[in-house]
Amino acid sequence: MLQSYSVTFKLLLSFFEQAKAIKPDRLSMADLTRNTIVDFLDRLESARDCGVTTRNQRLVAIHSFVRFVQKQSPENLFEFQKILNIPDKKCAKTVVPFLTGEEMRILLSMPDPSTQKGMRNMVLMAVLYDSAARVQEIIDLKVKDLRLDKPSVITLHGKGQKTRHVPITEKTKNLLESYLRCSPGNNGVSNGEQYVFVNQRKQQLTRWGISYIIDKYVDLASQHEGFEVRFPVTPHVFRHSKSVHLLQSGVNLIYIKHFLGHNDCSTTQIYAKADTETRRKALEAAYIDILPTSELPDWSDDKNLMEYLSSLSR
Repeated sequence: MLQSYSVTFKLLLSFFEQAKAIKPDRLSMADLTRNTIVDFLDRLESARDCGVTTRNQRLVAIHSFVRFVQKQSPENLFEFQKILNIPDKKCAKTVVPFLTGEEMRILLSMPDPSTQKGMRNMVLMAVLYDSAARVQEIIDLKVKDLRLDKPSVITLHGKGQKTRHVPITEKTKNLLESYLRCSPGNNGVSNGEQYVFVNQRKQQLTRWGISYIIDKYVDLASQHEGFEVRFPVTPHVFRHSKSVHLLQSGVNLIYIKHFLGHNDCSTTQIYAKADTETRRKALEAAYIDILPTSELPDWSDDKNLMEYLSSLSR
């Protein structure tokens, strides 16, 4: 969240300097007008080729800022209200991308655990899937956040400084224990404060770094039969996949909501809409005694066709 807001205002300051010839040190509250903000949002889409979703995210950050400063600058209140009335731009809702159970199994089997880096990557992807964590939650995960006694639980620090405790499977727990035994520690940091997943310089992995790792193994997995994925596999696809798999296993949406850290069940509802396989099975079960089971006549036989047409005219 903070990173998204930071990027928004870096882009906004750059826009004022390049498009309006107003340097950051010369910028005032009076320069924040509805027309200027709309120009900025339009420029994001045209010049930077941003999608509607990204545009709307930038607008959320600006709205939050304006709500905060309107009490500090009441003389600009009228213009601020016009900025707050800028609506989100409507866009087509995309289908939630997720991997099937077999596709996920293939992907998780790609890293070579005999090497230190391969072991890290395998455990990283396993935890990312099993916990349905957001990528930033995995980046921020520390050793002190792991409880590997039974029942095994990891603590995730999510959006808005919200914390949730997520159970993990026995297999994931065993992978984490093996990984931590051979993981290089940082001598300058106490054991509990060390990040679980680090790079070669013993620093936190980045979003780009995790995406790079996933892309590497997606390329390898695409060479295997049974892995026919035609959409980008991002870290968030692991979260989507776990959610759909839980739903397919019969887990209630309310539990999945808490598992994912959603505030509203309507957000979790997208997985029920994405899970066409469960809906198909439910429909088949509901109509199994209604649909006809007899074979259709062979219409390629002229005699059968003529008899059918004759019966219609009677």
